[in-house]
Amino acid sequence: MSTRTPELARHRVLRFWPVAAGIAFGAFVAYDLAAGADLAPVLTASGLVYLGAAAIGRPRAAWPVFWLSFVVIGAAGFTPWEDAATWVLLGIAAAFALHGLVRGALRPFESLPLQSLAMVLFGGASVAVLVIGGDAAAYIVAAGLLAHAGWDAWHHRTGRVVVRSMTEFCLFLDVIAAVAMIAVTLNG
Repeated sequence: MSTRTPELARHRVLRFWPVAAGIAFGAFVAYDLAAGADLAPVLTASGLVYLGAAAIGRPRAAWPVFWLSFVVIGAAGFTPWEDAATWVLLGIAAAFALHGLVRGALRPFESLPLQSLAMVLFGGASVAVLVIGGDAAAYIVAAGLLAHAGWDAWHHRTGRVVVRSMTEFCLFLDVIAAVAMIAVTLNG
């Protein structure tokens, strides 16, 4: 057995950790789904992570913004307001957008301007989900997450706004959560 085999195996594990983490988080998010509005905060967070990194101007900031959104979603589960996470994440997104504007991050277009537009679309879809409810809400969330998976793929290819590890992680998380939402809705 070659001495390079463990080194090669370690390299592969380190290379694919975002994919493995995205699959694990996708399974975590998909566990115990019941309604379309359940994943509205995840859809909101998907836009927030990219907007936050663009507003700060550092692609690596995507990970701390992700963990912030994770904490907000988790903490909101301990409040009596079932839609708290989505609204708090939207408030944080507005604060990031304002920070980016004050910082003067209007160029390049694919940074703060495009990420702000995406946040309006993903956040707007999340608010629509809260208002509409039912099966239609589930399909809106699934469509939004699949659209965000495409967003992840585009950012991975271009290498802009967020680090590639985040795009890989998010792509798998988004697809698994979307497919789970569709499966729960069809079987419900």
